[in-house]
Amino acid sequence: MGKKLKWGILGTAHIATEHVIPAMLNCRYGEVYAIASRNLEKAKVISKRYKIEKPYGSYEELLADKEVDAVYIPLPNHLHVQWAIKALEANKHVLVEKPIGLSSQEAQKLLQEAKKYPHLKVMEAFMYRHHPQWIKVKELVDQKVIGDIKTIQSSFSFYEDDPNSIVNNKEFGGGSLMDIGCYPISLSRFLFNSEPKSIASVIEYHPEFKVDVLASGILEFEAGTSVFFSATQLADNQQAQIFGSKGNIKFELPFNPPIDRPSKIWVSIGEDCQAIEFDTCNQYTIQADLFAQAIKNNTPVPTPLEDAVKNMLVIEKLEESNLKGQRVLM
Repeated sequence: MGKKLKWGILGTAHIATEHVIPAMLNCRYGEVYAIASRNLEKAKVISKRYKIEKPYGSYEELLADKEVDAVYIPLPNHLHVQWAIKALEANKHVLVEKPIGLSSQEAQKLLQEAKKYPHLKVMEAFMYRHHPQWIKVKELVDQKVIGDIKTIQSSFSFYEDDPNSIVNNKEFGGGSLMDIGCYPISLSRFLFNSEPKSIASVIEYHPEFKVDVLASGILEFEAGTSVFFSATQLADNQQAQIFGSKGNIKFELPFNPPIDRPSKIWVSIGEDCQAIEFDTCNQYTIQADLFAQAIKNNTPVPTPLEDAVKNMLVIEKLEESNLKGQRVLM
């Protein structure tokens, strides 16, 4: 199969150290070779825990390492585009955490920069799309197994009131829409295979943090609607259900399916309800391997960067709708 892709991890965020790095250790096409933190000791601790060969005390040092083929960027949202561009300039492929940046303008900037490096791959890390349960659901929807899809209901929430948390930091791109509301938006565009025509929302902002803590939205597509909410001060919960003219599909856990047991969806048509079980897997491992294969084979990445720009545009329209107190057109 040839040599494995050498990954460099730009930062020691929780998502990286607790989810993505452990998953990447099981990759078929890549290996975690280097990790950087602004605190060298922190990088050393993580490198020791996961047997990562090269710990670095700055992001620049990692990018200067010619052995690194690709970088994964789990930094706070306001640093995504800046460091993605620096990685491209250092001749590295880039997998960057969602959301792609602070605005559609930032996302567009990265897209334009990426075009200067046609030999390099850049992708937003919406890992859920690569899980077999979503591949199957997309197939069922496209085959009209539940008829024409008419509406989608989804939500994603958790509780975080720590003032020091990045999710509660406005300058860093915190808030529920940026952190988790981007998932219901992404899945709606993915399943309808189009962009919304109009958008309506009601958003509640934290009086002190100034970030949105509860966002409710209605996305109107040509073929149907998507209704969702995201919240950072509600009990932990995630759900997604797709309603068609003949039936519906429900997920057990749509965004963070288990990695230690099979995941499940239920397809209901009339009186008949069928459970479909998927083999135990890790969507972060799958994502990294698909990205590595795109590099190895010089084929398009599974999710093009244009998709990231469009997702950001919807987030901005939701904010605009709330501000105006009315439905807005895309």
